[in-house]
Amino acid sequence: MANPTSKTSDPNFILLYVNDATASARFYGDLLARPPAQAAPTFAAFPLASGVTLGLWTRSDVQPKVAGIGDRAEIGFPAPDAAAVDAMYADWSRRGLPIVQQPTDMGFGRTFVALDPDGHRLRVFAQGQAQ
Repeated sequence: MANPTSKTSDPNFILLYVNDATASARFYGDLLARPPAQAAPTFAAFPLASGVTLGLWTRSDVQPKVAGIGDRAEIGFPAPDAAAVDAMYADWSRRGLPIVQQPTDMGFGRTFVALDPDGHRLRVFAQGQAQ
């Protein structure tokens, strides 16, 4: 029997609680090389080619109120291969993103982790054979 909500319950929206939606929209606009499709003083949204939307909501405006900050989840940025991971690491390092894991080979492939201005983890990875 098919799930009656299967077409409407497929998650396609990542929502990050941030200190300042306008500042975070500038950060992600630069990182993604595109402006937000929706921008207000306390909210911004970036529809992505994958069909997922990245939303940024000013933490103090969220209802019901939230507790805690960043470092509870990751946004994954797939790269085509290990060389592309290293190239993105060099680019993000030049941009001044805090790097919390240098490029490294792990069981799933090559990866590194940076942080956004609110401490959310940004993992770049290439699955498969690491360098």
